[in-house]
Amino acid sequence: MFPVLPRRHDVLLVILLVCTVMTTSSTLARESIKLAITTSTYHSGLMDILLAEFAKTDDLAVQLLAVGTGRALTMARNGDVDVVMTHAPTAEARFVKQGYGIDPRNVMYNDFVIVGPASDPAVIDGLDDVSEALSRIHNTQQRFISRGDDSGTHKKEVSLWQEIGKTPVYSDYLESGRGMGHTLQMAGELASYTMTDRGSWLAMADNSPLRLLVEGDKKLRNPYKIILVNPEKHPHVRIANARRFRDWLVSDIGQAAINDFQINGQILFYSASTPIP
Repeated sequence: MFPVLPRRHDVLLVILLVCTVMTTSSTLARESIKLAITTSTYHSGLMDILLAEFAKTDDLAVQLLAVGTGRALTMARNGDVDVVMTHAPTAEARFVKQGYGIDPRNVMYNDFVIVGPASDPAVIDGLDDVSEALSRIHNTQQRFISRGDDSGTHKKEVSLWQEIGKTPVYSDYLESGRGMGHTLQMAGELASYTMTDRGSWLAMADNSPLRLLVEGDKKLRNPYKIILVNPEKHPHVRIANARRFRDWLVSDIGQAAINDFQINGQILFYSASTPIP
């Protein structure tokens, strides 16, 4: 098992993100919300753009906490945030059914892809069937880096292994225990395969030795939802403020800002109202 860095690094990331947003006493005095988001939406740069656009029409301070989906939903269950934006449909549905989240809305989507070394020892380049690709990686026991962190990406990866009846327990199946950016970096250093959301890949592709090898399977679609924390569970949550930001994000202006975000001329995320390309 590849050594997992201590979780204090994740805590420091959260502290850094909060401190970056709350830099002045005037910010502290403003109305605010705490928003738990996935590392993919943070590392891609999308949230910087969205918050800049939001600030043009609303002075609500949005404190970002970038963690995996599993941790984001746990924070919401504990009442530590006011709203979450995640990408794990099954976990989200359970979160709402249990009464911790209310009024879920579709925000956007992109897709997952499989990337790997240029040598492609599993011979998966060009496949549009992710099940076949993972079967080849497993059957040839190629090195694969999993996030292993209960994130939306990790949950999706696990479900794909389950669909093909494979248990990826072999010496070269490793877990980073970290976010998507760190996982892609590790996969590049170890010449490994990994699964990533397209947004994170496009944000890092120019500096990575890996290549995009598998894309296009409908199983790889990656939807994002925003969910308000239920004030009946946690009366202290700032539900009105959270709804203000949510309503902006799903408005025509917010949805257009998502579609306008590009890297090297490529769209990273499609708004929920945009037809699947």
